Amino acid sequence: MDIATTPKLELIQVADVVARDKGIDREEVLIAMEQATQKAGRSKYGPDHDIRATIDRRTGDISLKRCTTVVDGVEDESAEITLDQAKKIDPELKIGSVIEEPLPPIDFGRIAAQTAKQVIVQKVREFERKRQFEEYNSRAGEIINGVVKRVEYGNVTVEIPRAEAVVRRDRLLPRETFRQGDRIRAYIENVREEQRGPQIFLSRTHPEFMRKLFRQEVPEVYDGIIEIKAVARDPGSRAKIAVQSYDASIDPVGACVGMRGSRVQAVVGELHGEKIDIIPFSEDPATFVVNALAPAEVSKVVLDEDQGRIEVVVPNEQLSLAIGRRGQNVRLAFMLTGWDIDILTDQEESDRRREEFRQRSEAFVNALDVDEVIANLLVTEGFSSVEEIAFTEVKNLTEIEGFEADIAKELHNRAFNFVEAERRRHDERRRELGVTDQLVELNAFTPTMLVVLGENGIKTLDDVGDLASDELREILPNAGFDEKAANQIIMAARAHWFYEDNDIDTPA
Repeated sequence: MDIATTPKLELIQVADVVARDKGIDREEVLIAMEQATQKAGRSKYGPDHDIRATIDRRTGDISLKRCTTVVDGVEDESAEITLDQAKKIDPELKIGSVIEEPLPPIDFGRIAAQTAKQVIVQKVREFERKRQFEEYNSRAGEIINGVVKRVEYGNVTVEIPRAEAVVRRDRLLPRETFRQGDRIRAYIENVREEQRGPQIFLSRTHPEFMRKLFRQEVPEVYDGIIEIKAVARDPGSRAKIAVQSYDASIDPVGACVGMRGSRVQAVVGELHGEKIDIIPFSEDPATFVVNALAPAEVSKVVLDEDQGRIEVVVPNEQLSLAIGRRGQNVRLAFMLTGWDIDILTDQEESDRRREEFRQRSEAFVNALDVDEVIANLLVTEGFSSVEEIAFTEVKNLTEIEGFEADIAKELHNRAFNFVEAERRRHDERRRELGVTDQLVELNAFTPTMLVVLGENGIKTLDDVGDLASDELREILPNAGFDEKAANQIIMAARAHWFYEDNDIDTPA
């Protein structure tokens, strides 16, 4: 397009057509034309000159002018002028003023016209890419329909409104294939701005794709009456979704299933037969995990909130159903609930409880020098360690059937003496290993833990401060530290790094 030979009003019409065809703002097209004219002007009058072009938005008139800036010290004579020289032109001028000198319309040669055209095409392409990125970046997380343009090495290029997108092979459902011209529905997973233009990545395996499909198929979900609290997928095979209703009169599971399964089947059909378990959400973690393990029946649940683990006991004949084929059922339940799930049969749980009972009883026999009957009674009453006996009140021991006051007092004394002896032994061993008193004053570790730390080469505050939380938990697996507690201990050990007087802010 030769700007110089284009009639003025036609120039505005060209801008309108380009803007409409490319889906970008008319003003951006006109700015691109102005920049093209400026570049052609610099080619004629010299690249060092500050040439500026303006296109009248109403008439299409092109005005070209050379601008000179008034400065204190001239560095570029072609674009700058001193204040003394400027005042000879206009006494009112001051530092920073711009002198505009009108230039005659330029006669575009073949090369200049081609250059101008390239600038316009480049700028329009930049504006178009910017518009595409902004449009689809704001739509990330939505479902979009498109047409397959080509398939290369399993990756599907999809034509969508005013842009192209890609579904990578690992974001397609297993065994599904597409051909050129097929219609496809997918989830906008990510939009990246790159040099070659915005890259739009779609997915049919993302958990949110299923959530959005149910939002389209179930009016109650769209209206917010029912919320899909969590989604877990094994794409193309099986999925679980947890739903909650905010209207007591509406059953969330039934609403998502639909009349004769019509709603859920619409989603299943889109996902090529992926089986979907719809379960009711519960704020109670144990109930939620039990629901998530459906269709398996659960007979007992033991929750460990500190470790984020839950132990589930199922009847012997339900074990394979609870675990699922290749562990699929329990894996999806973990993804859905966020809890690590250990599954035991009734028999395994019974055997483990008996072994724990035997080990604790044996520990009491050896530590307190009592017979097996007394040791069994202590375990039956819930005592799991000698420390618990040492630091409980004597009256609590006298409440055990068969324990008179003198027996209870003797047991308490033996337990206390044993704990003290163990503490002294561990303290001596800790000193032998070179573990500093500062670690003791941190009040975060038991004497046994300090010995274990020393045996692993952790002897000073700096040694603890250099650890990551997972390293500390790995060294002390039985300490019961979660990630937050481990981080707090490490930060307390590092506290002296930030104070010149080395004062240590130790936890209580």
